Amino acid sequence: MPVPNPFVYGEIVPLEGFLDREAERAQLAHDLLSGQKVFLVAPRRYGKSSLIAVVLDEVRARGAQTVSLTVTQYATYRAFLESFAEACLQSADLGAKLRDLVRGLFSLRPRITYEAGAAGEPGLRLSFEPSRSAKDDHRLAREVFGLPAVLADRTGHSWVVALDEFQKITDFNGSLVEDALRAAVQTQRRVGYVFSGSEPSLMAQMLRPRRPFYKAGPLLALGKIPEPVFVSAIVDRFGQSRIRMGESLARDLVERARNVPYDVQRLAHELWDDAVRAEVRDLEPAMIETTIARLLGAYRPILEAAWQRLTLAKRAVLRAIASEGGRSLLAAEIRQRYGLGPKSSVQRAVAALLAEEWIARENDRYVFVDSIYREWVLRETR
Repeated sequence: MPVPNPFVYGEIVPLEGFLDREAERAQLAHDLLSGQKVFLVAPRRYGKSSLIAVVLDEVRARGAQTVSLTVTQYATYRAFLESFAEACLQSADLGAKLRDLVRGLFSLRPRITYEAGAAGEPGLRLSFEPSRSAKDDHRLAREVFGLPAVLADRTGHSWVVALDEFQKITDFNGSLVEDALRAAVQTQRRVGYVFSGSEPSLMAQMLRPRRPFYKAGPLLALGKIPEPVFVSAIVDRFGQSRIRMGESLARDLVERARNVPYDVQRLAHELWDDAVRAEVRDLEPAMIETTIARLLGAYRPILEAAWQRLTLAKRAVLRAIASEGGRSLLAAEIRQRYGLGPKSSVQRAVAALLAEEWIARENDRYVFVDSIYREWVLRETR
């Protein structure tokens, strides 16, 4: 039987694929089971969604009912509210008592049906009758957001609700949705919430004074996993597959991937695949170069198309960041060397690249969100 690749990326990482995060997992599980409203903030590719999935598994094993939604999956406020309600009702598993509960719970009458899911199991589907006014919508939101507390009392269990990409919730209905959700959750003592977001600046705005969620709960910020932890885990997991990898080579892999969890797992995964295919037992530094070259070839159409869509000013800034480490972009020497133009032009290009998530701010420098894109810019552009 083939040995499975021990490195996972591009999907929710299961517990056995997790590296580190023990302290964050323990703290988050404790806070949620205590009914806290936690704000989890991390840049993209740091493993935020995988951390939440693992913690939800842990709290379910300890008797909690859980609900998990990603805000950006919904095109309308109504669709989000309907999915929130049906996820809560599905988790409660009330059986024959469901319709009696629902009948007196909502001001707008819901229609409940059951559809087969991907695995063939019946899935509850809920839709509300059309509203007559914005006032109806606001009342419905309060009722839907109050549902976890109602079900916690009805089932006798603690509840945990996870809302991912939470910073986008105001796209639905401006500050009204924040007001409705905050008003509901602040009284739900038996319901823990994790509001997670991958745009730290937007999440920070939501937690400022005069915003509904100001001081609503603790903030948990995910940082990078320490390099020694990654290095040790990579060496160990290759070793379990009887592939020898020295610490210096593992350290080089982590540095190439900028110590971003997703990128480290991706490069390690692909390197492991290449080593197994080539029946290599002792990894050499050249193999990392071979793996990166293969990835660049596979991604080339996507990377080239993305590059073509960028303005000349953005391309020049990306070249400078890739070549100079992302520091001192406004210095006269850097601007002259890479043809960046006046400071105002550089600042506008940087702001746009940040907003479009090509780059991120990391302490005193700018870095590529995707380390493979940085490699492509260095090797394929001038």
